[in-house]
Amino acid sequence: MKIIFYIALAVLVLLAISSGLTKILLMPQDVEFFGRYGFSNPMLIAYGLVQFIGGALLAVPKSRVIGALLVAVTFLISAVVLLLSGNIPIALLTLVFTALLGFIVKFNSHIDSPS
Repeated sequence: MKIIFYIALAVLVLLAISSGLTKILLMPQDVEFFGRYGFSNPMLIAYGLVQFIGGALLAVPKSRVIGALLVAVTFLISAVVLLLSGNIPIALLTLVFTALLGFIVKFNSHIDSPS
């Protein structure tokens, strides 16, 4: 179970940080996509900062739950925007990653406690 936990954790940290960076750097595809749904550049940067900080907090055991909750909120927002755009497969994948964050929250105290 520990191996699955740490693999899921690594994937989620990398996904949150990289996704946050693309928004902070105002990558054209993110600006265009989120702009269609009312995100201004400053909003997109703030959104990316929350994702990036959440991903960084997720990597640290003492702040993992807060990081997971921050990232989960941003992933849920992304899933809604993806659903609005009609991109159902990616929205469902985003929801799977959000569920994995729930797994991280649920099992965090069990995995990191001394055995």
